[in-house]
Amino acid sequence: MLDFYIIDDHQPTPNDPTEMGLEFVGKLDDGTFKNLQKKNIIDKNFDFYSDFRLTTVVIKQIKNNILQKHLQTDTDVQKLINILNTAIEKQSGLIAYCD
Repeated sequence: MLDFYIIDDHQPTPNDPTEMGLEFVGKLDDGTFKNLQKKNIIDKNFDFYSDFRLTTVVIKQIKNNILQKHLQTDTDVQKLINILNTAIEKQSGLIAYCD
């Protein structure tokens, strides 16, 4: 699973999300992640098995891409939208850890 946590864009990257008390906001499985990449929602540069960050700017770009492609009702996309919306509401970025 790929676990997503809220993190401020300027906050240093922790080795462990619990080390800094980051808020867990959701997770994606490998199949969903690959489907989102096939649908060009998540850039192919992101690797499911490597930790990565999404800044507030990137989160908004992904959300706009979803809206432009009218994919809001897609089941894979809906899982990601829930995570993105939480980050947007909190005006924060996201960090993903593969467990």
